[in-house]
Amino acid sequence: MKTKAAVLHQIGNHARPYTDSKPLKIEEVTLREPGKEEVVVQIKAAGLCHSDLSVIDGNRPRQTPMVLGHEAAGIIVKLGQDVKGFELGDHVVFAFLPSCGHCEYCASGRAALCSAGAKANNDGVLLNGTRKILNDKGQEYYHHLGVSGFAQHSVASIYSLVKIDKSYPFEIAALFGCAVMTGVGAVVHTAKIQAGESLLIVGLGGVGLSAILGAKATGASKIIAADISESKLAMAKDFGATHTINSSNENALNQVKNEITTSDGVDKSVEFAGAMPALDFAFNATKKGGVTVTGALPHPEARLSLNPLTLVGQEKTLKGCYLGSCVPKIDIPNFLQLYNNGNLPVDKLITHKLKLEDINEGFERLASGEAIRQIIVFD
Repeated sequence: MKTKAAVLHQIGNHARPYTDSKPLKIEEVTLREPGKEEVVVQIKAAGLCHSDLSVIDGNRPRQTPMVLGHEAAGIIVKLGQDVKGFELGDHVVFAFLPSCGHCEYCASGRAALCSAGAKANNDGVLLNGTRKILNDKGQEYYHHLGVSGFAQHSVASIYSLVKIDKSYPFEIAALFGCAVMTGVGAVVHTAKIQAGESLLIVGLGGVGLSAILGAKATGASKIIAADISESKLAMAKDFGATHTINSSNENALNQVKNEITTSDGVDKSVEFAGAMPALDFAFNATKKGGVTVTGALPHPEARLSLNPLTLVGQEKTLKGCYLGSCVPKIDIPNFLQLYNNGNLPVDKLITHKLKLEDINEGFERLASGEAIRQIIVFD
């Protein structure tokens, strides 16, 4: 099968603006036939995420050439061998980490830590170790997190897919594969926010704003949104933040600890900025005995400076969060139902819709901070 795809040939060597340097090239590629427990998905919608941008600018190194994109939804149009649980015409959302279902982590309900899935993602291959994308010369291209959603079609492992009800619009469903799953999951599963607790959210991209929606749905008493962008802080109020803070201000920490809260900090904090000052701010704004969660992916060489005496003397907890600590096959349908009930109005995240051919313009917009979630809509 031949299909159009956005291909990244090198990382970290693209001058801004991306509208001129065009890091992603639109090419016609060939997809190999789906193998055992694989299907072909016709992509109907795909979101542009900061994690994709981090691959382009070199902060998240990946193999190239690669068909980028990890947040997508579509329709199954072809079945490989031994496919169970899926049929032609099923609507699906991609999970950006395949879950093998039988390793020690999957068996204990921690699909986000799947060993086989992590290896496949690191190697740029599907779960069975193969690559299914070829250029016109027969050269194999790498897959991005088992998804490669910036394409008209994608070959995927069934363990990267979650079947959803056909009533959901694809541009909404795609958001649940990354932004919503990560943001809401970090609040619900990792931080385990309880009704009445206070929560600080640092970094207000698509994931951070999703976290605000999740915090509101769980009944958090104070939802404090922090960022260095005044436009994003204004947007946070529309999403349900009770307070906003520009974290670059000198008195920002004092505001959280002594003005907004009455117990020397928040009960829980979550950070999605991917910058060490942001994580430091979140940790220091968390009260004694509180929990700080980071779900961001900074540059691999980034390091956090932390005084262990604070952890011990104040009994604080610092936790990592990947995939929202979710089990995608359970949580994506559940979160979609919350959207359906009006409790997660994630349509607010979408600031732009575009065509595949406009993808470089979209990433320039994202890099400039002019967009939250942009959705590529396929015919």
